[in-house]
Amino acid sequence: MPSVHALFSLKYSGVPATYLLYLSFSSQPILYSYFRSSCSWRVRIALALKGISYDLVPVNLLKDGGQQFSAEFKAVNPMQQVPALKIDGITLSQSNLSILKQMGEKKMEWAQNCIASGFQALEQLLQHTAGHYCVGDEVSMADLCLVPQVFNAERFKVDMGPYPTITRINKALLELEAFKVSHPSRQPDTPAELRA
Repeated sequence: MPSVHALFSLKYSGVPATYLLYLSFSSQPILYSYFRSSCSWRVRIALALKGISYDLVPVNLLKDGGQQFSAEFKAVNPMQQVPALKIDGITLSQSNLSILKQMGEKKMEWAQNCIASGFQALEQLLQHTAGHYCVGDEVSMADLCLVPQVFNAERFKVDMGPYPTITRINKALLELEAFKVSHPSRQPDTPAELRA
């Protein structure tokens, strides 16, 4: 099996990599995920790009008040968030759903404003860095973040017209197999009406 270092070698030097840089895993990783979680999607893309197989455990963030709040899941991840990637007993996690919940009825407006603000800045940056993808012609961590965020933009009805470079790169990335297999519409926990 590949080392954990291989998992995080996508031009990214985040905190999880520093904890696991020299570890290799002897058992198959377990990904606790929600089909529509953009954070979970980034992890699925990275695993697919690296050819790392994993067991998927769906955690429905809406059913029964949120399965992430169950005692069973709290034992896996005390932060009670997805994704949670468990490798040889070590759990890595990240999430952003809690912010959306705090916004209540204003979540659509808040999401639109946040996404549009970020995309305005990114569109300008991409004028200097983009090739076929966000940073040249190789997939980078920026691309793993871009595709789920464009999905969120579509979900929250953000006008993509002002962002032609983002739109072009997103379209190119969605042609790659790793992005196809990790797409929210192709996950085991995707509701039937949202499946591709």
